[in-house]
Amino acid sequence: MSIAEIKKDAEQRMKKSIEALKSELTRLRTGRASAGLLDHVEVDYYGSPTPLSQVASISVADARSLLVTPWEKPLIPKIDKAIRDAGLGLNPVAGSDNVRVPLPALSEERRKEMVKIVRQEGEGARVAIRNIRRDAIAQVKDLLKQKSISEDEGRRAEEEFQKLTDRFVDEVDGVVEAKESDLMEV
Repeated sequence: MSIAEIKKDAEQRMKKSIEALKSELTRLRTGRASAGLLDHVEVDYYGSPTPLSQVASISVADARSLLVTPWEKPLIPKIDKAIRDAGLGLNPVAGSDNVRVPLPALSEERRKEMVKIVRQEGEGARVAIRNIRRDAIAQVKDLLKQKSISEDEGRRAEEEFQKLTDRFVDEVDGVVEAKESDLMEV
């Protein structure tokens, strides 16, 4: 394996860490309605857990509520139950054709709790990125032991991995700051 291949692999893994962080943060509820809020909800569909988006359309009714319209009417009570059991703190209202999900306003205390969660997720992503750097540097040291590369090439590669790590950690910080400001907006 060459230094370029190690760097490419490390960069891809770091990008995946950022994507995973963004995905995790979409689950956290801000003050506005977002269809992505229900992405992780699964409904019992003929005995197997199925993502809500595969059995119903999810739309934003207004700034403070979502509208879930199932493809099949008998699913309405199951969708209602799945949203209640999802641990999102939501109380859906089942109608005859759809399920309306009003989003309660976030209290100041709840916002601060969520900011702590966002920071924890951000720190987890930073640790993952640093671990990827550590693995990449270990691979470079293995190449050095095998005498496949010179010490200068090894040192340059380590510096490149550090720059790469710094770039992705800065990106994590940006994502976390954006989510924090989004949460603290009233």
